[in-house]
Amino acid sequence: MARLAVYPGSFDPLTKGHLDIIHRAAEVFDHVIVAVSNNPAKKHLFSVDERIQMAENAVAAVPNADVDTFSGLLVDYLREKKARVLIRGLRVVSDMDYEFQLASFNRKLNKDVETVFLMPSNEHTYLAASMVREVARLGAKVDEFVTPFVARKLALKFGRKRR
Repeated sequence: MARLAVYPGSFDPLTKGHLDIIHRAAEVFDHVIVAVSNNPAKKHLFSVDERIQMAENAVAAVPNADVDTFSGLLVDYLREKKARVLIRGLRVVSDMDYEFQLASFNRKLNKDVETVFLMPSNEHTYLAASMVREVARLGAKVDEFVTPFVARKLALKFGRKRR
């Protein structure tokens, strides 16, 4: 039986830290679904279609990963995909409190769900999509933090020339 894992997130935008987690998960699991959340109640910079496009571009070189979208309860999506493993990235200690609560709640909703926490490489521990959005909005070059495709999307979104 193939070991399937789901890595959910808003990926607004997908960063090199996210990509690092995807690569790590792809080494451990037979198949990884990068599940882009579609939550109309949240205000995103990029539409769900744009976020899917960025994720697909980023994982094109990862043969055992693909991109999908979900709305509603994540545990329902896992059940639909017949997946039991949920991947979550931990960057810093402060992430742990929230992630632990989320993992516990998901397990309460579906006792079969296991959450696996993966840490990015040290060079990506400080990286947050919200910071990338902010520095891109202010016109800074973000190539160090995102793929070239995402950097172009950010530049277009903010209508600025990249520094």
